Amino acid sequence: MPKAKEKDEEKKQVDIFGSGLVPKHEIMSGDEKASLLEILNISHRQLPRVKEDDPVVKVLGAKKGDVLRITRRSPVGADSYYYRVVV
Repeated sequence: MPKAKEKDEEKKQVDIFGSGLVPKHEIMSGDEKASLLEILNISHRQLPRVKEDDPVVKVLGAKKGDVLRITRRSPVGADSYYYRVVV
């Protein structure tokens, strides 16, 4: 029976990025993260948080302490970037 349960779990997987409703997320490198914190003049703890059990975090394989760059596209202007630290 465990194999049947595994197949059911696989069927439940949905491509969350395929809908176009979830903006592009990427894990920042250590150098990028350090540069961001220096430019914004903030500490790691001052970034907005995203939980480790968030579906996007799971899909990306991000771990606690990783910083995600979220790119939101605008149809009329420049892209907007948002940053979240995984907790």
